[in-house]
Amino acid sequence: MEYIHRHLEEKVLSLSKFYSAVLITGPRQSGKTTMLKRLAEKEKIGREYVTLDDLSAREMAKNDPAMFLQLHKPPVLIDEVQYAPELFTYIKIHIDKYHNPGDFWMTGSQIFRLMQGVQESLAGRVALLHMSPLSQREIDGRSALPFSTNFDLLVSESKQTVPISTPEIYERLWKGSMPGIVSGLFPDREIYYSSYISTYIERDVRELSGNIDALRFNRFVTAMAARAAQMLNFSAVAEDADVDIQTAKAWTNILETLGIIFMLHPYSNNVLKRTIKTPKVYFYDTGLVCFLTKWSSPETAESGAMNGALLENYVVSEIMKSYQSAGKEPYLYYYRDRDAKEIDVIIEGDGKLCPLEIKKTALPDKRIIKTFNVIDKAPLKIGTSAVLCMADQLSAFDRNNLIVPIWLI
Repeated sequence: MEYIHRHLEEKVLSLSKFYSAVLITGPRQSGKTTMLKRLAEKEKIGREYVTLDDLSAREMAKNDPAMFLQLHKPPVLIDEVQYAPELFTYIKIHIDKYHNPGDFWMTGSQIFRLMQGVQESLAGRVALLHMSPLSQREIDGRSALPFSTNFDLLVSESKQTVPISTPEIYERLWKGSMPGIVSGLFPDREIYYSSYISTYIERDVRELSGNIDALRFNRFVTAMAARAAQMLNFSAVAEDADVDIQTAKAWTNILETLGIIFMLHPYSNNVLKRTIKTPKVYFYDTGLVCFLTKWSSPETAESGAMNGALLENYVVSEIMKSYQSAGKEPYLYYYRDRDAKEIDVIIEGDGKLCPLEIKKTALPDKRIIKTFNVIDKAPLKIGTSAVLCMADQLSAFDRNNLIVPIWLI
């Protein structure tokens, strides 16, 4: 099995020189443990590994955290730390006493801001990183770079990147970005995703919400996948899954906590009063979406009714991953108002808003960028915009409006 270099490797090593604790969160099977174990081998300092998936280790961490840390002395790698929030207070005591950089490496299959107990105990003492499934930049062996519409950067990147065709992009989004599939460890994609849902997602949902009806939950996840890259309508999802709205909201929150989905919230401010308030839902892994919505091949995904939504989900998740892989916070939004004017993605940064439109075409029409004017009234300046599409090469309508191939993200 081939190991694929992860962009967060350098970040973990550099942060470990200053922080006593580094915590990497993200969905199961996204490669957190594999990466940290590999880095631990390179360190050559004898970092111990312990996982709280092991019930006896979890029991001790929960019931006698002081004893747990005596048995598993730092430097230590603690896997699935979300199972024992009781540990965090004792880790804090240890950090405050010894101040040793890199003492604790931890992973958690829950998103940090939604993980109970960490924020109060370890605020300011822990460096937080999020690891999603593989990005196309990691698969291509390119360096970490948050996506931006900086023309000079894009020109430089385009010289170092091998273009891929539309069928190849759909092949990639259909196959998915889980390391186990991309590396060839699990050659049967169907069996991989089927067991991923029953082994990990259902088990973790039970952990967070008590007993669940597996059949209804499966219907719910499928209903969410069918709405990828769309505004989230809880009553429609609840109806499809045959659950009440409160359950649909609770399960949505859990999928977000587990790093399976993320939301893009609408950009709004006091000036833009006519904006819609509903978030749009995206999956980190388009392979899971294709599996749940039963597209049997990349060709059927490309020609089927969801081809536009799948492409949009793929692009938005790649932009999101490009920021997370560089250890940066992404400020991504979308825009839609009551007149049905819409912008797929808005990146906010450096006092500017950069609007992006995603199109499954190699020759985008200039009329596409007219919608960008709707955010003219916003207090921030409009930066360079882009249409992200199937073009063969980087080009532009004019100096402020670029045409960016999706393979370049």
